[in-house]
Amino acid sequence: MSFAATILTLYPEMFPGPLGVSLAGRALERGDWTCETVQIRDFATDKHRTVDDTPAGGGAGMVLKPDVLGAAIASVGEGRPILAMTPRGEPITQARIREIAAGPGVAILCGRFEGFDERIFEAYPRIEQVSLADIVLSGGETAALPILDACIRLLPGVMGAPDSGVEESYENGLIEYPQYTRPQEWEGRTIPEVLRSGDHAKIAAWRKARSEEDTRLRRPDLWDRYSGDRDRPASGARRKD
Repeated sequence: MSFAATILTLYPEMFPGPLGVSLAGRALERGDWTCETVQIRDFATDKHRTVDDTPAGGGAGMVLKPDVLGAAIASVGEGRPILAMTPRGEPITQARIREIAAGPGVAILCGRFEGFDERIFEAYPRIEQVSLADIVLSGGETAALPILDACIRLLPGVMGAPDSGVEESYENGLIEYPQYTRPQEWEGRTIPEVLRSGDHAKIAAWRKARSEEDTRLRRPDLWDRYSGDRDRPASGARRKD
């Protein structure tokens, strides 16, 4: 069974977009995943097909209407997670991506304007409010694309080497170690000697040390979580003080 992606959007022409080329595109052609778009505007009931209205309480911009959104969401069957792309959401993690990729697929609701009427989340508690990063985009579509890409590349057979999806940033709580390739020397800079040693134990130790050091310096938020997890005793174990 292929991974089924459904995107609820006002701009269905944005999909599959860049996901129609390279690894994701070839996987789409093979049928490893499917891409269905749902035009939210099709669920508007007035003659103007209105999907938004002014914010209650005043303010700039427009808000997506709950009746239209609710009808669009109801058209998506059960069994798959529904992500709502919003800067108010929790930043998605690689761990959650891996969980989604292991399932039957995902539906992604793309926000526009000032966002969603909050009542849709009360009516549909299974919707996960998700953000890509601490940034604000013009719409959820451009955030949905990298989330889909992150899922698709983990599907069986999409990437060449089985380890490609394991030894990467965030998979073990750290950012990935730096990479090098030929030529051995470039502009007076050489590949670290340990990587040319052929000693796999030393290479693994060097890579782990660099991952830890770079994470500590560049992503102190990840480092605090990682170091805290290491210090925490295993379930059922008692720490010796």
